[in-house]
Amino acid sequence: MADAVAHRDGSVDPLRLRLSALAVVPTLFLGIFFLWPIAALINRARNDAAGVPISESLTRTHAWSLLGFTLGQAAASTLLTVIVAAPIIWLVARVDFAGSRLLMVVVTVPFVLPTVVVGVAFRTVFDGPLEFLGVSSGLWPILAAHIFLNVAVVVRVVAAAWQGIDGRAEEAARTLGATRWRAFRTVTLPRLLPAFAGSAALVFLFCSTSFGVIIVLGNGELQTLETEIYTRAIGYFQISDAVILSMLQIVVVLAALGLVRVCGASGSGAADGAMAAQRAGRRRRPVGAVWMVVVAVCGWTALWLVAPLAVLALWSVRPQAGGPWTLDGYRALVTPVNGVTPLETLGYSVFSAAVAAVAALLIGTLGALVISRGGRIAGGVGNFVATLPLGISAVTLGFGYLIVLAALPRDIRTSPLIIPAVQSLIAIPVVIRIVAPALDAVPLRSRQAASTLGASPARVLATIELPMVGRSIGAAAGFAFVMALGEFGATGFLALPNTTTLPVLIGSALNKPGADQVATAMACSVLLVVATTLAVLVIELLGRRRPAKLRQ
Repeated sequence: MADAVAHRDGSVDPLRLRLSALAVVPTLFLGIFFLWPIAALINRARNDAAGVPISESLTRTHAWSLLGFTLGQAAASTLLTVIVAAPIIWLVARVDFAGSRLLMVVVTVPFVLPTVVVGVAFRTVFDGPLEFLGVSSGLWPILAAHIFLNVAVVVRVVAAAWQGIDGRAEEAARTLGATRWRAFRTVTLPRLLPAFAGSAALVFLFCSTSFGVIIVLGNGELQTLETEIYTRAIGYFQISDAVILSMLQIVVVLAALGLVRVCGASGSGAADGAMAAQRAGRRRRPVGAVWMVVVAVCGWTALWLVAPLAVLALWSVRPQAGGPWTLDGYRALVTPVNGVTPLETLGYSVFSAAVAAVAALLIGTLGALVISRGGRIAGGVGNFVATLPLGISAVTLGFGYLIVLAALPRDIRTSPLIIPAVQSLIAIPVVIRIVAPALDAVPLRSRQAASTLGASPARVLATIELPMVGRSIGAAAGFAFVMALGEFGATGFLALPNTTTLPVLIGSALNKPGADQVATAMACSVLLVVATTLAVLVIELLGRRRPAKLRQ
């Protein structure tokens, strides 16, 4: 018997009323901190475009060439990411070896690193070991950085789908005489295509809104819609042009988000539910020649995902090729920049990320409850609303905030809580997508038993459901923290001297001349890499095993 259904006599179910009340909080939060800035941006575009044909504005801003490069580099990055991820998917999905968990940490860390740090890392790679290529900036470094950032998306989605596929059909094909490759190609691969399509659509979305990587590696010569909005708004204060580009960016991103929903509609949760219990049996210990393949794939993974960070760490103590070894970059962490030291900036970054993680966890958990317990209609609407912040470019959102804050009192504009509010918006969709499936997995009979014994819905939630999903909530909090810690797009619009985050400081240092500035940027980048890696390690430990009741 469902516990969230209207009574036969027409009276309203009290649980539905409680869920409606809970939905008010995330709705108000998203309305104030998300819809308001976007509405202000649209209103500004309407006013600025009064009497000016849209076609003329788009031509003046070179919007079509910007759009072409934005979509072209995103498509190329997506294709290359899938190719690089393919062998890693096999290793994660089919092989069980001692380093499996470390492998998942290595795969996950790049995805949650600040994009500006990734840009710095690949600048060091192409200025150092790959200097002979003569492409320290430009399209190829951008594509390589996007591969590094997004391999985790393809690996996690497709490997989970592969682990959830019943292997008996492939075994039957082998029994009927098919080779191992033919059985995979004709039986398993077609069932993985939805997962490949969904993950590729996500990668395309992320690459089309890439900001930090393009800013650092584009070297001012290559511009996407995202970076051009920032350049015109902040660099040249051409507000009307930036607004026009922002409107085009919203259209592009919403189209990409629609593509994500269409491509990822099936297969995204293929390994969840009843099939999850069979995962352990799907992975096999390597024997014989398989070990050679495992070692080769581990080397491939290290080449793409570990080597850039190792080069970054090396150059943080030797910032010039052939130059002396030095710790000047790390010593500069206690040297004031605009009256604030990088270490103090790190302190504010950790504070803002922690506040953002708490806000995202509270709002996201409430949203997950509404989606999980509110029925099909409420769940569908909640899912769509929760996805919106993920679909809108962070730079566009930051620009909208800039317009809204300009009309507010100074005390609000300079509040240190503005940055965490923006950062939490980026993390809320991730929290919902981690917590909602965990709530769905709580056995219905456990909730019904507690209700039969007289427990109120609030008590059932507090004593039954939340303890069961505690690990998922902890993982969601960890992801929210690292995503907030590395947010760069919107924060770059809003940061003041007392609210500058470490990613913004790194971007500023790279734009200033001198080896000292480069050394400081690299040292700060290494700090963020270490902080992010520790957070991902904690997340992996939290997810090491689920409570026994959830495995029933």
